[in-house]
Amino acid sequence: MKKFTSLLLLCFVTLVYGQTPCENGMAGVYPCNGYDLLSEMTVSEFDSTNANDSWGWTDPDTGSEYALIGLYDGTAFVNIDDPVNPVYLGKLDTHTDPSLWRDIKTYGNYAFVVSEASGHGMQVFDLTRLRNATQNEIFTADVHLTDFGNAHNIAINESTGFAYVVGNNDLYKGGPIFIDINDPKNPVLAGGYADASYTHDLQAVIYQGPDTKHQGKELLFASNSDGGANNQLVVLDVTDKSNPQRIKNITYANGGYTHQAWLTEDH
Repeated sequence: MKKFTSLLLLCFVTLVYGQTPCENGMAGVYPCNGYDLLSEMTVSEFDSTNANDSWGWTDPDTGSEYALIGLYDGTAFVNIDDPVNPVYLGKLDTHTDPSLWRDIKTYGNYAFVVSEASGHGMQVFDLTRLRNATQNEIFTADVHLTDFGNAHNIAINESTGFAYVVGNNDLYKGGPIFIDINDPKNPVLAGGYADASYTHDLQAVIYQGPDTKHQGKELLFASNSDGGANNQLVVLDVTDKSNPQRIKNITYANGGYTHQAWLTEDH
């Protein structure tokens, strides 16, 4: 599946529409490095008051590209086949309360949505429904997983079909929850890891880096905090979901927690 590559900037104030080239390091009021500003949308166009995150999906059958946008009160779906003239198709309402934080990832033709809203759980939405959507529709989830309530983030390893939900208050002390999504409409809780405290974000890969001992294993590179002064990058082997193993803790000074980390292409 092709990743989301088109540029869509979401603005939270009313701005002038239109193409703005990147010149002298700026595209209008935005810093840029080789990217032109093609279009802007305000959250009021989504009948919302705030937005916090976005992801993308390319329909494998039609080639159409979509932006999936985390809103205060739900998830917006925008067709960006013409990135100069994006089309708002509609919104998947929050399952419970509004929240300033909502995160979306995709696996195959499905979107998986979590939120810091209390009791929200995980919404699963069949993205092929967007093929026949018009504009300003109100969507409902195809599936709702209730094994946990709130969560800060979700990561997906497309190589294994597992989602990893982090930053919740119900299970594993905010550490990663392992969810089997190989059958997207039947997600199954498969375990978790609590021994490294709160995880804010993570990357899950089949490791192919220079350490031959761990090549071919499914590893999580988790951005953590111990709840105190220590920032941590925690490396976990989750090949066996029933028996995850901690490989390494890497700590450093300054700051409240490790917000995010990412591997180089060669791991």
